[in-house]
Amino acid sequence: MQNEFDVIIVGKGPAGISAALYVLRSGLSVLLLAKDAGALSRAHQIANYYGLESTISGQELAHRGEEQAKKLGAEVVTGEVVDLMFAEKFHATIKKSDGTEQTFFSKAVIIAAGTVRSKVPIPGLDSFEGKGVSYCAVCDGFFYRKKNVAVLGNGAYALAEAKELLPLASKVTLCTLGKDPAVEIPETYAVEKENIAEIAGNDKVQKIRFASGKEIPVDGIFVAIGTASAADLARKTGAAVQQNKLIIDEKQMTTVPGLFAAGDCLGGVLQVAVAVGEGAKAGLGAVEFVRKSKAKE
Repeated sequence: MQNEFDVIIVGKGPAGISAALYVLRSGLSVLLLAKDAGALSRAHQIANYYGLESTISGQELAHRGEEQAKKLGAEVVTGEVVDLMFAEKFHATIKKSDGTEQTFFSKAVIIAAGTVRSKVPIPGLDSFEGKGVSYCAVCDGFFYRKKNVAVLGNGAYALAEAKELLPLASKVTLCTLGKDPAVEIPETYAVEKENIAEIAGNDKVQKIRFASGKEIPVDGIFVAIGTASAADLARKTGAAVQQNKLIIDEKQMTTVPGLFAAGDCLGGVLQVAVAVGEGAKAGLGAVEFVRKSKAKE
């Protein structure tokens, strides 16, 4: 498989597949990166969608959409997207089920990664946001050079954030919040498996207090629980995010040229019909952007 495409789409639910169809029919190449079809694949029955004579399972609708995109030439790689950055072109890194990572490149990216994950209810997490609590190692890691930091999470995304911080920080501790690590963690990282009782400090983060009463001093905490949300990925490129939602224009483009977003990750009415419409707009916007980019080359 090639490693460079015109458009990379993160997500293969209704928004991602809809965007892919419009991009592919314009003659551009598409790569879909996703673990699964998201909320659609877990829907028991779909009845309120245009053209359905009878109900259909969400899983079946998702399967039909993916096959439709593949027939038009879409490439699909299954796994967890752990990094997204921009340096002359977009770089998207995915961790596959066999544990290997692969990076792909494109002129444009459409984020259609579904709804953002919920925050873990840890006392102090919200109040110290921007005062030691961060959601982006690439964005804020520089401010913690030669300091002690912790990463909250037990999966591939948490490990990817820890890797970003390791060359900068004096010490990186992975806090898995009462869970066993879902990935193999190198010995270069300290690991705390206890549940966190509190994040404490005065005007900024100073320590983590665990359920047993144990405390560790930290200057910064990076939240990477579960998988990377749309906002997490967008922040890595420098895109503006307000109240954990992406800021987009009428063409679904974020504040970073060439980076688009569509579907449930934007909030609002979380319905298949809405996601498909937003995906179409994002796909058309990406086509326009890529064509203009190619014309300048």
